Amino acid sequence: MRNAVIVDIVRTPSGKGKPGGALSGVHPVDLFATVLRALVERNDLDPGRVEDVITGCVGQAGQQALNVGRNAVLAAGWPESVPATTIDRQCGSSQQALHFAAQGVMAGAYDVVVAGGVESMSRVPMGVAAMGQDAQGPSIARRYPEGLVNQGVSAELISEKWGLSRERLDEYAARSHRLAAETAAAGGFDHEIVPVRVDDDGDRWFAADETIRPTTSAEGLAGLRPSFGAPDLRERFPHLDWRITAGNSSPLTDGASAALIMGEDVAERLGLRARARFHAFAVAGDDPMLMLTAPIPATRRVLDRAGLGIDDIDAYEVNEAFAPVPLAWLAELGGDLDKLNPRGGAIALGHPLGASGTRLAGTLLNHLEATGGRYGLQTMCEGGGMANATVIERL
Repeated sequence: MRNAVIVDIVRTPSGKGKPGGALSGVHPVDLFATVLRALVERNDLDPGRVEDVITGCVGQAGQQALNVGRNAVLAAGWPESVPATTIDRQCGSSQQALHFAAQGVMAGAYDVVVAGGVESMSRVPMGVAAMGQDAQGPSIARRYPEGLVNQGVSAELISEKWGLSRERLDEYAARSHRLAAETAAAGGFDHEIVPVRVDDDGDRWFAADETIRPTTSAEGLAGLRPSFGAPDLRERFPHLDWRITAGNSSPLTDGASAALIMGEDVAERLGLRARARFHAFAVAGDDPMLMLTAPIPATRRVLDRAGLGIDDIDAYEVNEAFAPVPLAWLAELGGDLDKLNPRGGAIALGHPLGASGTRLAGTLLNHLEATGGRYGLQTMCEGGGMANATVIERL
Protein backbone atom coordinates (compact mmCIF):
# COMPACT_ATOMS: atom_id res chain seq x y z
CA MET A 1 0.00 0.00 0.00
CA ARG A 2 1.13 3.55 -0.74
CA ASN A 3 2.78 5.31 2.21
CA ALA A 4 1.23 8.51 3.53
CA VAL A 5 3.87 10.82 4.98
CA ILE A 6 4.05 13.99 7.02
CA VAL A 7 6.13 16.68 5.35
CA ASP A 8 5.47 19.42 7.88
CA ILE A 9 3.28 20.36 10.87
CA VAL A 10 2.82 23.85 12.25
CA ARG A 11 0.73 25.50 14.93
CA THR A 12 0.01 28.85 16.41
CA PRO A 13 1.13 29.57 19.96
CA SER A 14 -1.53 28.75 22.55
CA GLY A 15 -3.54 31.75 23.64
CA LYS A 16 -5.73 31.96 26.72
CA GLY A 17 -9.26 31.21 25.51
CA LYS A 18 -11.03 34.13 27.13
CA PRO A 19 -11.50 37.83 26.40
CA GLY A 20 -8.13 39.53 26.69
CA GLY A 21 -6.19 36.41 25.72
CA ALA A 22 -3.36 37.01 23.27
CA LEU A 23 -5.31 35.55 20.32
CA SER A 24 -8.79 36.68 21.34
CA GLY A 25 -8.62 39.59 18.90
CA VAL A 26 -8.02 37.29 15.92
CA HIS A 27 -10.95 35.88 13.97
CA PRO A 28 -10.78 32.04 13.90
CA VAL A 29 -10.83 32.05 10.10
CA ASP A 30 -7.70 34.20 10.09
CA LEU A 31 -6.18 32.05 12.82
CA PHE A 32 -6.44 28.93 10.66
CA ALA A 33 -5.43 30.86 7.53
CA THR A 34 -2.17 31.76 9.31
CA VAL A 35 -1.07 28.13 9.62
CA LEU A 36 -2.23 27.31 6.08
CA ARG A 37 -0.06 30.06 4.63
CA ALA A 38 2.89 29.00 6.77
CA LEU A 39 2.71 25.40 5.54
CA VAL A 40 3.09 26.27 1.87
CA GLU A 41 5.58 29.08 2.45
CA ARG A 42 7.88 26.90 4.58
CA ASN A 43 7.87 24.18 1.94
CA ASP A 44 7.84 26.37 -1.19
CA LEU A 45 4.71 24.56 -2.33
CA ASP A 46 2.14 25.84 -4.80
CA PRO A 47 -1.09 25.85 -2.74
CA GLY A 48 -2.95 24.90 -5.89
CA ARG A 49 -1.48 21.41 -5.49
CA VAL A 50 -3.48 20.87 -2.29
CA GLU A 51 -6.47 18.70 -3.18
CA ASP A 52 -8.41 19.10 0.06
CA VAL A 53 -8.18 20.75 3.49
CA ILE A 54 -9.74 18.63 6.23
CA THR A 55 -10.42 20.82 9.26
CA GLY A 56 -11.27 19.88 12.83
CA CYS A 57 -13.49 22.24 14.78
CA VAL A 58 -15.82 21.52 17.69
CA GLY A 59 -17.66 24.81 18.08
CA GLN A 60 -19.12 25.08 14.58
CA ALA A 61 -21.24 28.12 15.35
CA GLY A 62 -20.94 31.87 15.03
CA GLN A 63 -17.54 32.82 13.65
CA GLN A 64 -16.66 29.13 13.20
CA ALA A 65 -19.83 28.27 11.28
CA LEU A 66 -20.35 27.73 7.55
CA ASN A 67 -17.29 25.48 7.00
CA VAL A 68 -14.50 27.37 8.74
CA GLY A 69 -11.95 25.32 6.73
CA ARG A 70 -13.16 26.60 3.37
CA ASN A 71 -13.35 30.15 4.69
CA ALA A 72 -9.74 29.88 5.88
CA VAL A 73 -8.59 28.61 2.47
CA LEU A 74 -10.05 31.74 0.89
CA ALA A 75 -8.69 33.97 3.66
CA ALA A 76 -5.22 32.50 3.14
CA GLY A 77 -5.29 33.65 -0.48
CA TRP A 78 -5.13 30.12 -1.84
CA PRO A 79 -6.66 29.39 -5.25
CA GLU A 80 -10.43 29.13 -5.26
CA SER A 81 -10.02 25.64 -6.70
CA VAL A 82 -8.82 24.28 -3.32
CA PRO A 83 -11.78 22.73 -1.43
CA ALA A 84 -12.12 22.14 2.29
CA THR A 85 -14.40 20.43 4.76
CA THR A 86 -14.91 20.80 8.51
CA ILE A 87 -15.42 17.79 10.78
CA ASP A 88 -16.27 17.17 14.43
CA ARG A 89 -15.04 14.26 16.53
CA GLN A 90 -15.02 16.48 19.58
CA CYS A 91 -11.55 16.99 21.07
CA GLY A 92 -10.05 14.54 18.55
CA SER A 93 -11.34 16.44 15.52
CA SER A 94 -7.98 17.35 14.01
CA GLN A 95 -6.53 13.94 14.85
CA GLN A 96 -9.45 12.49 12.90
CA ALA A 97 -8.59 14.97 10.13
CA LEU A 98 -5.08 13.48 10.11
CA HIS A 99 -6.59 10.00 9.80
CA PHE A 100 -8.90 10.97 6.95
CA ALA A 101 -6.12 12.77 5.11
CA ALA A 102 -3.59 9.96 5.44
CA GLN A 103 -6.13 7.27 4.63
CA GLY A 104 -7.14 9.21 1.53
CA VAL A 105 -3.52 9.33 0.39
CA MET A 106 -3.03 5.62 1.10
CA ALA A 107 -6.19 4.80 -0.88
CA GLY A 108 -5.07 6.89 -3.84
CA ALA A 109 -7.80 9.52 -3.45
CA TYR A 110 -5.28 12.31 -2.73
CA ASP A 111 -1.72 13.11 -3.67
CA VAL A 112 -1.39 16.22 -1.48
CA VAL A 113 -3.76 17.12 1.36
CA VAL A 114 -3.77 19.32 4.46
CA ALA A 115 -5.24 18.25 7.80
CA GLY A 116 -5.61 20.59 10.73
CA GLY A 117 -7.96 22.36 13.06
CA VAL A 118 -8.91 25.57 14.78
CA GLU A 119 -10.71 26.64 17.92
CA SER A 120 -11.23 30.13 19.27
CA MET A 121 -12.70 29.41 22.67
CA SER A 122 -12.61 33.11 23.53
CA ARG A 123 -14.92 33.92 20.60
CA VAL A 124 -16.97 30.73 20.37
CA PRO A 125 -17.34 29.49 23.95
CA MET A 126 -17.51 25.77 24.64
CA GLY A 127 -21.05 24.43 24.27
CA VAL A 128 -22.45 27.41 22.39
CA ALA A 129 -23.26 25.31 19.31
CA ALA A 130 -26.10 23.56 21.19
CA MET A 131 -27.87 26.94 21.46
CA GLY A 132 -29.16 26.02 24.90
CA GLN A 133 -31.11 23.05 23.56
CA ASP A 134 -31.07 19.31 24.28
CA ALA A 135 -28.53 17.85 21.85
CA GLN A 136 -29.03 14.23 22.97
CA GLY A 137 -32.75 13.58 22.74
CA PRO A 138 -35.21 11.33 24.56
CA SER A 139 -33.74 7.97 23.50
CA ILE A 140 -30.40 8.70 25.19
CA ALA A 141 -32.30 9.95 28.24
CA ARG A 142 -34.11 6.60 28.41
CA ARG A 143 -30.85 4.65 28.00
CA TYR A 144 -29.11 6.67 30.75
CA PRO A 145 -32.04 7.63 33.02
CA GLU A 146 -29.85 9.14 35.73
CA GLY A 147 -28.25 11.39 33.13
CA LEU A 148 -24.77 11.64 31.69
CA VAL A 149 -22.36 14.11 33.26
CA ASN A 150 -19.92 16.76 32.12
CA GLN A 151 -16.26 15.99 31.50
CA GLY A 152 -15.14 17.40 34.82
CA VAL A 153 -17.31 14.96 36.73
CA SER A 154 -16.06 12.16 34.46
CA ALA A 155 -12.52 13.14 35.45
CA GLU A 156 -13.56 12.93 39.11
CA LEU A 157 -15.00 9.44 38.56
CA ILE A 158 -11.78 8.33 36.84
CA SER A 159 -9.67 9.71 39.70
CA GLU A 160 -11.74 7.76 42.18
CA LYS A 161 -11.76 4.53 40.14
CA TRP A 162 -7.99 4.50 39.60
CA GLY A 163 -7.14 5.75 43.08
CA LEU A 164 -5.49 8.97 41.89
CA SER A 165 -5.13 11.31 44.84
CA ARG A 166 -5.37 15.09 44.67
CA GLU A 167 -1.63 15.22 45.43
CA ARG A 168 -0.84 12.91 42.50
CA LEU A 169 -2.98 14.95 40.13
CA ASP A 170 -1.36 18.22 41.20
CA GLU A 171 2.13 16.74 40.95
CA TYR A 172 1.40 15.61 37.43
CA ALA A 173 0.00 19.02 36.47
CA ALA A 174 3.11 20.75 37.82
CA ARG A 175 5.24 18.30 35.80
CA SER A 176 3.40 19.35 32.63
CA HIS A 177 4.25 23.01 33.18
CA ARG A 178 7.85 22.21 34.12
CA LEU A 179 8.49 20.11 31.01
CA ALA A 180 6.79 22.61 28.71
CA ALA A 181 8.72 25.52 30.21
CA GLU A 182 12.02 23.64 29.86
CA THR A 183 11.24 22.78 26.24
CA ALA A 184 10.26 26.35 25.42
CA ALA A 185 13.40 27.76 27.04
CA ALA A 186 15.55 25.37 25.00
CA GLY A 187 13.83 26.35 21.74
CA GLY A 188 12.10 22.98 21.43
CA PHE A 189 8.85 24.47 20.15
CA ASP A 190 10.44 26.92 17.73
CA HIS A 191 10.15 24.66 14.68
CA GLU A 192 6.43 24.02 15.16
CA ILE A 193 5.18 27.48 16.18
CA VAL A 194 4.36 30.15 13.61
CA PRO A 195 3.78 33.72 14.87
CA VAL A 196 0.32 35.24 14.58
CA ARG A 197 -0.26 38.87 13.72
CA VAL A 198 -2.61 40.17 16.37
CA ASP A 199 -3.51 43.57 14.93
CA ASP A 200 -4.54 44.79 11.51
CA ASP A 201 -3.03 48.25 11.58
CA GLY A 202 0.28 47.85 13.37
CA ASP A 203 2.93 45.16 13.57
CA ARG A 204 2.23 43.24 16.77
CA TRP A 205 2.93 39.51 16.71
CA PHE A 206 2.26 36.73 19.20
CA ALA A 207 4.92 34.00 19.09
CA ALA A 208 5.07 32.06 22.40
CA ASP A 209 2.61 29.89 24.32
CA GLU A 210 0.64 32.02 26.76
CA THR A 211 -0.65 29.07 28.79
CA ILE A 212 2.68 27.81 30.18
CA ARG A 213 3.28 28.84 33.81
CA PRO A 214 6.95 28.09 34.60
CA THR A 215 6.62 28.73 38.34
CA THR A 216 3.75 26.27 38.84
CA SER A 217 4.27 23.89 41.76
CA ALA A 218 2.23 21.10 43.28
CA GLU A 219 2.19 23.06 46.54
CA GLY A 220 0.71 26.07 44.81
CA LEU A 221 -1.89 23.99 42.99
CA ALA A 222 -2.95 22.41 46.27
CA GLY A 223 -4.57 25.68 47.28
CA LEU A 224 -7.07 25.69 44.40
CA ARG A 225 -10.68 24.77 45.02
CA PRO A 226 -12.43 21.92 43.13
CA SER A 227 -14.20 23.12 40.01
CA PHE A 228 -17.08 20.68 39.49
CA GLY A 229 -18.60 19.79 42.86
CA ALA A 230 -21.91 21.60 42.55
CA PRO A 231 -24.41 20.76 45.34
CA ASP A 232 -26.62 18.55 43.14
CA LEU A 233 -23.58 16.58 41.96
CA ARG A 234 -22.26 16.17 45.50
CA GLU A 235 -25.64 14.71 46.41
CA ARG A 236 -25.62 12.37 43.41
CA PHE A 237 -22.02 11.22 43.96
CA PRO A 238 -21.50 11.25 47.75
CA HIS A 239 -18.46 8.94 47.48
CA LEU A 240 -16.39 11.52 45.55
CA ASP A 241 -14.07 13.86 47.40
CA TRP A 242 -13.73 16.28 44.44
CA ARG A 243 -10.13 16.54 43.28
CA ILE A 244 -10.36 18.24 39.86
CA THR A 245 -9.41 21.93 39.81
CA ALA A 246 -8.52 24.51 37.21
CA GLY A 247 -4.88 23.69 37.97
CA ASN A 248 -4.98 19.99 37.08
CA SER A 249 -7.20 20.54 34.03
CA SER A 250 -6.38 21.92 30.59
CA PRO A 251 -7.21 25.62 30.19
CA LEU A 252 -9.62 27.16 27.72
CA THR A 253 -7.45 27.92 24.70
CA ASP A 254 -7.34 29.64 21.32
CA GLY A 255 -5.21 28.09 18.61
CA ALA A 256 -4.85 26.49 15.19
CA SER A 257 -2.64 23.81 13.67
CA ALA A 258 -2.12 22.14 10.29
CA ALA A 259 -0.14 19.30 8.72
CA LEU A 260 1.03 18.83 5.13
CA ILE A 261 0.44 15.21 4.14
CA MET A 262 1.18 13.50 0.83
CA GLY A 263 2.19 10.26 -0.78
CA GLU A 264 5.81 9.35 -0.15
CA ASP A 265 6.29 9.13 -3.92
CA VAL A 266 4.86 12.64 -4.34
CA ALA A 267 7.17 14.09 -1.71
CA GLU A 268 10.15 12.56 -3.50
CA ARG A 269 8.97 13.93 -6.84
CA LEU A 270 8.52 17.43 -5.36
CA GLY A 271 11.89 17.34 -3.61
CA LEU A 272 10.33 17.53 -0.15
CA ARG A 273 11.60 15.61 2.87
CA ALA A 274 9.19 13.08 4.33
CA ARG A 275 9.61 13.45 8.10
CA ALA A 276 7.37 10.57 9.21
CA ARG A 277 4.95 8.03 7.84
CA PHE A 278 1.61 6.98 9.24
CA HIS A 279 1.98 3.46 10.60
CA ALA A 280 -1.43 2.59 12.12
CA PHE A 281 -4.79 4.13 13.04
CA ALA A 282 -7.61 3.27 15.43
CA VAL A 283 -10.77 4.74 16.90
CA ALA A 284 -12.69 3.39 19.87
CA GLY A 285 -15.70 4.06 22.05
CA ASP A 286 -16.09 3.50 25.78
CA ASP A 287 -18.45 4.28 28.67
CA PRO A 288 -19.87 7.78 28.03
CA MET A 289 -20.31 8.30 31.77
CA LEU A 290 -16.57 7.95 32.33
CA MET A 291 -16.21 9.60 28.90
CA LEU A 292 -12.43 10.07 29.02
CA THR A 293 -11.23 6.44 29.19
CA ALA A 294 -11.48 5.47 25.50
CA PRO A 295 -7.75 6.20 24.88
CA ILE A 296 -7.10 2.92 26.73
CA PRO A 297 -8.94 0.59 24.30
CA ALA A 298 -7.95 2.78 21.34
CA THR A 299 -4.27 2.38 22.25
CA ARG A 300 -4.59 -1.38 22.61
CA ARG A 301 -6.27 -1.53 19.21
CA VAL A 302 -3.71 0.63 17.42
CA LEU A 303 -0.77 -1.25 18.92
CA ASP A 304 -2.32 -4.54 17.80
CA ARG A 305 -2.78 -3.19 14.28
CA ALA A 306 0.77 -1.88 14.24
CA GLY A 307 2.19 -5.17 15.50
CA LEU A 308 3.94 -3.29 18.30
CA GLY A 309 4.03 -3.37 22.07
CA ILE A 310 4.05 -0.38 24.39
CA ASP A 311 7.78 -0.89 24.94
CA ASP A 312 8.39 -0.41 21.20
CA ILE A 313 7.04 3.15 21.39
CA ASP A 314 9.65 5.84 21.99
CA ALA A 315 7.22 8.57 23.07
CA TYR A 316 3.50 8.85 23.64
CA GLU A 317 1.28 11.89 23.63
CA VAL A 318 -1.87 11.30 25.66
CA ASN A 319 -3.93 14.47 25.68
CA GLU A 320 -4.08 16.08 29.10
CA ALA A 321 -7.71 17.18 29.08
CA PHE A 322 -7.50 16.47 32.82
CA ALA A 323 -4.60 15.00 34.78
CA PRO A 324 -6.36 11.67 35.51
CA VAL A 325 -6.68 10.88 31.79
CA PRO A 326 -2.97 10.20 31.07
CA LEU A 327 -2.43 8.78 34.56
CA ALA A 328 -5.21 6.19 34.20
CA TRP A 329 -3.91 5.39 30.70
CA LEU A 330 -0.41 4.89 32.09
CA ALA A 331 -1.67 2.60 34.84
CA GLU A 332 -3.58 0.42 32.36
CA LEU A 333 -0.98 0.27 29.57
CA GLY A 334 2.06 -0.13 31.81
CA GLY A 335 4.06 2.52 30.01
CA ASP A 336 7.07 4.57 31.08
CA LEU A 337 6.31 7.92 32.70
CA ASP A 338 9.42 9.45 31.11
CA LYS A 339 7.98 8.72 27.66
CA LEU A 340 4.58 10.25 28.47
CA ASN A 341 4.08 13.79 27.18
CA PRO A 342 7.82 14.44 27.48
CA ARG A 343 7.47 18.10 26.41
CA GLY A 344 4.51 18.79 28.65
CA GLY A 345 0.91 18.42 27.61
CA ALA A 346 -2.36 20.29 27.34
CA ILE A 347 -2.38 21.29 31.01
CA ALA A 348 0.51 23.61 30.11
CA LEU A 349 0.30 23.90 26.33
CA GLY A 350 -3.44 24.40 26.16
CA HIS A 351 -6.30 22.50 24.57
CA PRO A 352 -7.89 24.40 21.67
CA LEU A 353 -10.35 21.53 21.14
CA GLY A 354 -10.53 21.08 17.34
CA ALA A 355 -6.86 22.02 16.87
CA SER A 356 -5.34 19.82 19.57
CA GLY A 357 -4.88 16.59 17.62
CA THR A 358 -2.59 18.13 15.04
CA ARG A 359 -0.74 20.01 17.79
CA LEU A 360 0.03 16.75 19.56
CA ALA A 361 1.30 15.21 16.33
CA GLY A 362 3.66 18.11 15.70
CA THR A 363 5.04 18.11 19.23
CA LEU A 364 5.47 14.33 19.07
CA LEU A 365 7.26 14.42 15.72
CA ASN A 366 9.64 17.16 16.82
CA HIS A 367 10.47 15.19 19.97
CA LEU A 368 11.19 12.03 17.96
CA GLU A 369 13.48 14.00 15.66
CA ALA A 370 15.31 15.62 18.57
CA THR A 371 15.86 12.33 20.39
CA GLY A 372 16.30 9.92 17.48
CA GLY A 373 13.17 7.96 18.39
CA ARG A 374 11.48 5.80 15.79
CA TYR A 375 7.86 5.24 16.83
CA GLY A 376 5.46 7.71 18.39
CA LEU A 377 1.89 7.19 19.57
CA GLN A 378 -0.76 9.78 20.24
CA THR A 379 -4.28 9.39 21.58
CA MET A 380 -7.07 11.79 22.50
CA CYS A 381 -10.09 11.41 24.75
CA GLU A 382 -13.23 12.81 23.15
CA GLY A 383 -16.71 13.88 24.20
CA GLY A 384 -19.26 11.10 24.25
CA GLY A 385 -16.70 8.50 25.32
CA MET A 386 -14.53 8.11 22.21
CA ALA A 387 -10.85 8.26 21.28
CA ASN A 388 -8.51 8.29 18.32
CA ALA A 389 -5.09 6.64 18.40
CA THR A 390 -2.30 6.99 15.86
CA VAL A 391 1.16 5.50 15.48
CA ILE A 392 3.71 7.37 13.37
CA GLU A 393 7.20 6.28 12.36
CA ARG A 394 9.96 8.85 12.04
CA LEU A 395 11.84 8.65 8.73
